[in-house]
Amino acid sequence: MKTKITQKLINSLTTEQKAYRVHDTVQPGLFIRVLPSGHKSYMITWGRNKNATLGRVGVMTLDQARTETARYLADAHEHGEPLAITQGRKGATLPSLREFIDNTYMPWFETHHKGHEKTLHTLDNNFEPIMPQRIDSITGRDLEQIRTGWMQAGNKPSTVNRKMGSISGVFSRAVEWEYIAAHPLAKLKQLKVDSVGKVRYLDADETKRLHEALDARQDEARTERETANKWRADRGKEQMQSLLLPFTDHLKPLVLVSLNTGMRRGELFDLQWTAVNFQTKTITAAGATTKTSDTRHIPMNKETLAVLTDWKKQAGNSRYVFPSQAGGRLEDVKSAWLKLLERAKIEGFRWHDMRHDFASRLVMAGVPLNTVRELLGHADIKMTLRYAHLAPGTKAAAVELI
Repeated sequence: MKTKITQKLINSLTTEQKAYRVHDTVQPGLFIRVLPSGHKSYMITWGRNKNATLGRVGVMTLDQARTETARYLADAHEHGEPLAITQGRKGATLPSLREFIDNTYMPWFETHHKGHEKTLHTLDNNFEPIMPQRIDSITGRDLEQIRTGWMQAGNKPSTVNRKMGSISGVFSRAVEWEYIAAHPLAKLKQLKVDSVGKVRYLDADETKRLHEALDARQDEARTERETANKWRADRGKEQMQSLLLPFTDHLKPLVLVSLNTGMRRGELFDLQWTAVNFQTKTITAAGATTKTSDTRHIPMNKETLAVLTDWKKQAGNSRYVFPSQAGGRLEDVKSAWLKLLERAKIEGFRWHDMRHDFASRLVMAGVPLNTVRELLGHADIKMTLRYAHLAPGTKAAAVELI
């Protein structure tokens, strides 16, 4: 197809089952290639089967594409081939890493992946030295220096690999979308890590102390509220709501449900009452809220059922099971959680470790690993195998066979 390329035309280009081209009648040699994925690129042709990509539509402007095309053709006329090809010169309009992430990568990532806020936070806070560089100028050596700095600062190998994974995804898309010819991390191997690692779960005494701390926290809140209400009553002031209820706030039910279901924190924050079925005694973690995008149904044991039954009676009208004070989605529980651990004198135990505690208790009770995998929502049994050593007597019985 040949026509005058305009911004209106560009905006109207739709995807088809096969890639197609739109050639510009204003600037000979310039055309736009539209892929089935929706990716649109400005490209130049200067001879039979001689093409090159100039840049992505939306990052490079139409005027820039026409200017760059004219330069290619002038070089081809004078030297037989564009200098960009013979000397490896890149178009001056290639974006910096910062521009590529903000204008191209993150809009795509937000559409296709969950957790984009966390990924953007990782990119923003760990790769400052190379952000201003043009995307094609970044080398494996640049990234190796950044990685070495993290290790010298005490980052764990698994943390370093996770950070590098974030930037690797950026360069993978840059290669796929033809911004760069080669991936700068192609020869940089991941650091070796313990694939099993130490699983942190609560021992019997820690479990006891955690439950005692939850109760003590509630008792303290009730006492403070009753004292405050007596003070207000003596002065003829309006009373605050009594806390003589099963729960003084969301923390205790949130912790108990986490310990008894193994649900991820984000899944709990996203959980709505419509997903809690008191008749079938199940909680449905919808695919839109799970890490693997797969819906799973989690049975409620007696404690979970009792907790949610009581909590529903006092939780208010929000659609969320554990709403914020304003009634919307809860965003953070870190401060209350850390104070609870301090009260319980429990160290080195993260919120996510309640998920490990749930899985560990199941395995130690003899539950098959594949059942544990299904309850946790692991896409791969490899993730669940970290708990295999907790199965009672399995290895001991094996070595007795020889």
